[in-house]
Amino acid sequence: MPGENLSRDEARERAELLSVEGYDVSLDLRSAVGEAPAGPRTFRSLTTIRFRSARPGASTFADLIAPSVTSVTLNGRALDVAEVFDGSRIALDDLAADNVLVVDAQCAYSRTGEGMHRFVDPEDGEVYLYTQYEPADSRRVFANFEQPDLKARFTFEAQAPEGWTVWSNGAGGQVQEGAREALPNKGGGGRRAGGVWRFAATEPISTYITCVVAGPYHYVTDSYTRALDDGRTLEIPLGALCRKGLAKHFDADDVFLVTKQGLDFFHDNFDFPYPFGKYDQAFVPEYNLGAMENPGLVTFREEYIYRGKVTQAAYERRANVILHEMAHMWFGDLVTMVWWDDLWLKESFADFMGSFSLAEATRFTNSWVTFANNRKAWAYRADQLPSTHPITADIRDLEDAKLNFDGITYAKGASVLKQLVAYVGRDDFLEGARRYFKRHAYGNTRLGDLLAVLEEVSGRDMATWSQSWLQTAGVNSLTPVATYDAGDRITELAVLQEAAASHPTLRPHRVAVGLYRNEAGALVRYARAEADVEGPRTVVTELAGAERPDLILVNDDDLTYCKIRFDEASLATLRAHLGDISDPLARALCWSALWNLTRDALMPARDFVALVLAHAGRESDIGVLQMLHAWTQSAVTHYAAPAWREEGGRLLAEGALHELRLAEPGSQHQLTWARFFAATAATDADFQLLRGLLAGTAKIDGLDVDQELRWALLEPLAAHGIADEGVIDAELARDDTASGKRHHVRCLAARPSEAVKAQAWAQVVESDALSNALVEATISGFNQPSQRALTAPYAAKYFAAIERVWAERSIQIGMDVVKGLFPGLQDDEATLAATDAWLAAHEGAAPALRRLVLEARDDLARTLRGQACDATAAAR
Repeated sequence: MPGENLSRDEARERAELLSVEGYDVSLDLRSAVGEAPAGPRTFRSLTTIRFRSARPGASTFADLIAPSVTSVTLNGRALDVAEVFDGSRIALDDLAADNVLVVDAQCAYSRTGEGMHRFVDPEDGEVYLYTQYEPADSRRVFANFEQPDLKARFTFEAQAPEGWTVWSNGAGGQVQEGAREALPNKGGGGRRAGGVWRFAATEPISTYITCVVAGPYHYVTDSYTRALDDGRTLEIPLGALCRKGLAKHFDADDVFLVTKQGLDFFHDNFDFPYPFGKYDQAFVPEYNLGAMENPGLVTFREEYIYRGKVTQAAYERRANVILHEMAHMWFGDLVTMVWWDDLWLKESFADFMGSFSLAEATRFTNSWVTFANNRKAWAYRADQLPSTHPITADIRDLEDAKLNFDGITYAKGASVLKQLVAYVGRDDFLEGARRYFKRHAYGNTRLGDLLAVLEEVSGRDMATWSQSWLQTAGVNSLTPVATYDAGDRITELAVLQEAAASHPTLRPHRVAVGLYRNEAGALVRYARAEADVEGPRTVVTELAGAERPDLILVNDDDLTYCKIRFDEASLATLRAHLGDISDPLARALCWSALWNLTRDALMPARDFVALVLAHAGRESDIGVLQMLHAWTQSAVTHYAAPAWREEGGRLLAEGALHELRLAEPGSQHQLTWARFFAATAATDADFQLLRGLLAGTAKIDGLDVDQELRWALLEPLAAHGIADEGVIDAELARDDTASGKRHHVRCLAARPSEAVKAQAWAQVVESDALSNALVEATISGFNQPSQRALTAPYAAKYFAAIERVWAERSIQIGMDVVKGLFPGLQDDEATLAATDAWLAAHEGAAPALRRLVLEARDDLARTLRGQACDATAAAR
């Protein structure tokens, strides 16, 4: 990634100098099809930028990453390309007050999901294109000023091959061939006839949310209509698209249902009509993210189109993402942060609003359970890494920005906003949002702009709240301490607040404390009090005199962001009766707290496994159950003492099979336990059952072994050497699709062979031939907990390779390799020492690379502490 970074200081200086009026961008995408050229496959990108300079005569630069530039013209003056273009920047000297820059370039199609991604469908040979830019990859497609605070209007047009359709942010369509002069094709694929597509100018937006999607996509339409308060009627054309090969699986009606419910919710609450005209949603292949909030053309990973049976949790996740991206139309697109320091201004709000709108506007009324159990787990992990940072982060450059799309910016920020709603009140919070949109529409903001409107409407001191919650890092732990009188009534209940020594801030928490007791076989809440916890010890006076509880739950109803701890009596209750808690949110909070205890080496991994085996079979919330399966696998793989690991794995497989046979035939719980059993299969009998389910010689009543489940059953057979290459190839022949190809690559890399591991390593580390999706699949297959000895030699190779990989590959692939191939399964002190040695020897390495290695090192150290805790428990 040499020369491609942009610092905050450079962006600030350029923003002080320039204001951008508009872009006209013409792309010739006809080169996407046809024979591959000798060099990189490229497309012509012709860009005209109109901009003003506050200081005539000054110098600046435009951004462009391209294999070659044909010409650069500034104010009618041809510039020497060799002199002004260095591969990532175009130097611009002697600016006028009003300027016109024209750049004619050959830009490269991408296979990494960054810029103009090109995908060839293995099923039918069709080619599909889409763009993905955040934070700074639009410069891979057209010349621009790549920073969020230089907003402008964009007009796009594209030439495309015959039979294709092109979409962009604005409304548009195909232009008659004779209506304009066709661009000559210089993309390397030969001149071919095709349509010209032209799109309306956008509202002022940032470069990173512009978008182009092109190809023979399957497209479905609908519309949304709403009467506005001023008597006008708002009409929003809706569209949804996917590859033709997925059309038979595409439940566009449900996508449109959630979309309309979201538009109703946000119009009811934001009092600012959707400002970007149409609303297309494109489900695209080999996508690195969950989705991207391009106004008028939101892009999603196509895995949200389900090829087989999935649980309601999968539909809830998709609905949450749809609503998260829709919230961005206001938080992020209409009003955008000045620089990536305030990324939270859009991501935290979208994450919060996704769950908020999901609970209030859709069928997924338990979305706050998912938030507490899933999203906050991501935040708790991120907030305990050495790289944790305040929600308002210090983002020095684009590499920092790329890494800060993390659990702090998203889930912790959303958790803090949930706490803010409790602090200022729902009505004031939403009124603050309404004023924020109207005051800063189509502009850029910083933290202070939001705090100002919230302080206006609530009368609260937002500066103090912000200092505690947005500008400091770390997570607090809250522990209840109760004393009782002779009649078993509470004399005092206090909440103790603690913080890690590395981040010692104690914060104000608005919490609910719930008291639970066993009534007729169910643990139910019989008393609740809200309190403001401040400082190290807070007495909850309202609960004095209450009967002795079986369970005290601090942060009941999940009002604040904290790690919940238990007193000994409550912990004993949970060991025996966790599954008896009647309220699903309270149950999810307890599971989350127990997992945090395990990760913090305060509960032995074998104890957490025992809790899951004893109580998970009664878990009604399917999303919580799936998280429990993931956590308990992690407990055995990482935190169990090595001597107990094999037994722990066997217990999981036995428990999974037991629950699978008990589950209601055809239910989502049955499917979830089937997948968990496949993932934990450990004995010859387990593998025999998996083979029988694949062959159809074994059956479990109600279990539909569809194609996606077949791959889930096959991978463990491949990893344990039972399914060879021929078997895996035969499965691909059954499912010769893009999804099938990814599964096939993963299963091949999972096989327990030195030659297989060497090939997988070479394909990912020594070559850039694989696409981003296949890199991810290969890494996933390479890492198998049952193959620690087989992959041990790659620990040293990892440390020898990562600096070169980081320098030579795109940041996305670099992140995938550095995170995915870290030798975390070589969980011993020697690997920890090797990591420390690399860090000591590479103090000058790219800060983003060092951050990734530091995070992996912290995970490994946590693993070793957990194993020591578990080993101590075994010795008792």
